[in-house]
Amino acid sequence: MNRVAGRMFGQAGRALAALWLAATLLLAAQPAAAAAAEGTIELRRGTVWTTVDGATHKAPVELSYHWDRQHGGRPGYATFELPFTLDAEPEVPWGIFVPRAGSVLEVWLNDALLQVYGDLASGNGPDYAKAPLYVPVPGHLLKPGENRLQVRIRADSARRGGLSRVTIGPATPVRTDLFESAYAWRFTGSVLLTAFSLIVGSIALALWLTQVDAAATGWRRRDSLYFWAALAEFCWAIRVADGVIAEPPLPWGAWGVLMATCYAGWATSAMMFCYHLAGWHRRPRMRWLRWPMAGVVPGTVVATALALHREEPYWLTGWLALEIVFVALFVGAFAVATIRRPNVGRLLVAAAALVTLGFGTRDWLVIRLSDAYGETTWVRYSSVFFGIALLLIVLRRFHAASVQARGSVAALAERVAQRERELASTFAALEQVARDQARTHERERILRDMHDGVGSHISSAIRQLQSGQASPEELLRTLCDSLDQLKLAIDSIHLPPGDVGALLAALRYRLEPRLAAAGIQFEWAVDEVPDVKRLDAQAMRQLQFLLFEAISNVLQHAQARTLRIEAEAPAGAVQLRVIDDGRGFDAQQVPRALAERAAAIGARLALESRPGRTVVQLGFA
Repeated sequence: MNRVAGRMFGQAGRALAALWLAATLLLAAQPAAAAAAEGTIELRRGTVWTTVDGATHKAPVELSYHWDRQHGGRPGYATFELPFTLDAEPEVPWGIFVPRAGSVLEVWLNDALLQVYGDLASGNGPDYAKAPLYVPVPGHLLKPGENRLQVRIRADSARRGGLSRVTIGPATPVRTDLFESAYAWRFTGSVLLTAFSLIVGSIALALWLTQVDAAATGWRRRDSLYFWAALAEFCWAIRVADGVIAEPPLPWGAWGVLMATCYAGWATSAMMFCYHLAGWHRRPRMRWLRWPMAGVVPGTVVATALALHREEPYWLTGWLALEIVFVALFVGAFAVATIRRPNVGRLLVAAAALVTLGFGTRDWLVIRLSDAYGETTWVRYSSVFFGIALLLIVLRRFHAASVQARGSVAALAERVAQRERELASTFAALEQVARDQARTHERERILRDMHDGVGSHISSAIRQLQSGQASPEELLRTLCDSLDQLKLAIDSIHLPPGDVGALLAALRYRLEPRLAAAGIQFEWAVDEVPDVKRLDAQAMRQLQFLLFEAISNVLQHAQARTLRIEAEAPAGAVQLRVIDDGRGFDAQQVPRALAERAAAIGARLALESRPGRTVVQLGFA
């Protein structure tokens, strides 16, 4: 256990050291002081005229000048006069670099107006202290001897008004070495940080919206870790974006409250992210932490509103001190919990949180308490490490969920495949049973047909022999009928459903020799007829036996010389006729066998009989 704990401490220490070193190198790479540029003049001393509440005072000044620290947050005006001496008139263009000045300002050189940033007469509007400024200097305005640079500012309450040290010199080193580097760090850097936070927030929000636990209900269906990561990054994106918005869309009071609220929202959401990452939301004893975290945002709103309304910045400064203390306690508790139950994600977040806390404390001391002016907040840069840690945690969590989902899908697919195999086996067994039943039914049908047809004729032949009254011709006809019926029963096995033409051809093949032997002339008048769709295999057998019954009656009783079979399909309706020229019978007495079989197959049976012409007709619609 000691070795494991030692390794975890070592991992946490290395992660923290790596983040701290990266952040320190990052900030150390920021532009050096203005005096570092060759051939330039850094203006530090001069005279300032300040006007606060209608009272004007003149005093020597040592830049930088922090308005809120000098005047307790009261708004007012200031004119800074910064003299400098030239040995000769410059031969190249010059420029002025102002790292920070505001809220709004005018730049004058030897009583000539060079540049205006905002309106000095209007307060709580634009804020040009957010980005460094570069002012080109026309060559004719500079003269040998003493020159005077004037910077006139209007400072709004609690808005970090004032003036940093100013650098004047040849345009190339001033613009390239000083201004462009500072502009890249403060303005372009804010744009990139905003874009990064928006990307991380969008990824986390997309995962929160799409990753749903189907087994849960309500808010528990979504992973809160993604939600708090998204909210933290969106709040921070808005807060950092303020660094590139010189002219806010809202009045300064409302805009200042909004920016402070976004800062507090970022801190609260980041803590809630850690709260869920540590698993404290599942521990009843730790749930009380949600209430002080929830109070950070409204407390910030109240403190900021009081500071702006009363023009007393210490309200917000004091509240931020309390907030830093609470965040420090929370981060400490999270770091301890991480060491006790470490993993890569918690170690990264704990290290990033400690670095961010350290930089936030530095910003509070330097920006809120010291007289330094022109300093940039470090936490905006160190927060990128926290954003990276959040992104890594979110992506690792999503990867783990994806792997688990793929495992679940694979298991489900295996279960489905198993069920499919079971169903296939069951279907095969049922199919085999169905085939066995079909064979059994077919055997039963053949036996039934043989019993009803062949058996009936053989029984008749036996009775004829037993009576001793039947002639050999009659006995022979009975036995021939029995044999023909047996052959037709065998043929019926292969009859295609609905193919009436094939049925008639098979009937002709079996009975034409019998008719010739009986001295009956056979006439075939069968046209090509369409299939009758509703005649299945059973119906085809019924039709076969019905026609055989009609032809057998002709052979046995009609004493006919000619038998004719006709088939046609006028208007698509199939009609069959068996016609003979025998002695006829009473057509009112329809043979029972014919009537039953016609009704079984849904055919219209019509009889016509007189001496010399008997017609048995079947019609199918």
